[in-house]
Amino acid sequence: MTQLVLSTPDGDMPAYGAGDATAARTAVVVIQEAFGVTAHIERCADRLAAQGHYAIAPALFHRTTTESFAYDNFEQVAPHMQAVTKEGVETDLAGTAAYLLEHGFGVAERGIVGFCMGGSVTLFAATLGIFGAAVTFYGGGVTKGRFGFPPLVELAPSLRCAWLGCYGDLDKGIPPEEVEALRAAAATAPVETEVVRYADADHGFNCEDRPSVYNPGAATDAWRRMLAFFAAHLVARS
Repeated sequence: MTQLVLSTPDGDMPAYGAGDATAARTAVVVIQEAFGVTAHIERCADRLAAQGHYAIAPALFHRTTTESFAYDNFEQVAPHMQAVTKEGVETDLAGTAAYLLEHGFGVAERGIVGFCMGGSVTLFAATLGIFGAAVTFYGGGVTKGRFGFPPLVELAPSLRCAWLGCYGDLDKGIPPEEVEALRAAAATAPVETEVVRYADADHGFNCEDRPSVYNPGAATDAWRRMLAFFAAHLVARS
């Protein structure tokens, strides 16, 4: 693993890197939770690297902090979440894509996955034409936009790369009817889309550092589906 610094028009952006950028044939950007680039997010990058991807997790809170936060520290998280904007996110995604391009990963060779707030960012990223495949884990803002984004149901028809969404039916912030509305909206996009629901899973089901919601069965299945999705939709560089 490596601590990186990426240049953006808004200043330096720290990022966590995992894997060998020279040897890897594909790259995956890992988008943080609402709590920052946590140890869980770093482990996700490490796990992707162990599967042969070059993984990088940019710190989207870099304009206000370089810290990550405990999962029960909503009071300290709030101002940093409120400072996130669509323009800032787009700048950071472009900077991350440019960094990967400098290391030889073109659009078709790079994917993106996001968790929690990162899941919402990931769907937006999949409309920009700078990634070859995208996977969302429990991204909110489905019917009411966040960070200046339109609602995800309005963004979904504009998807420009294959997209997979993984959601838990017990998620109080993203009820199943919203997930089904997102499935229907994504199905109108001119790319392959898929939505998977887990009947016994809550928000954050992939995070082993949140024992109250971690669901090993759903986490294992969703991770397997994500790897298969990237294998099917990313082009390995020669």
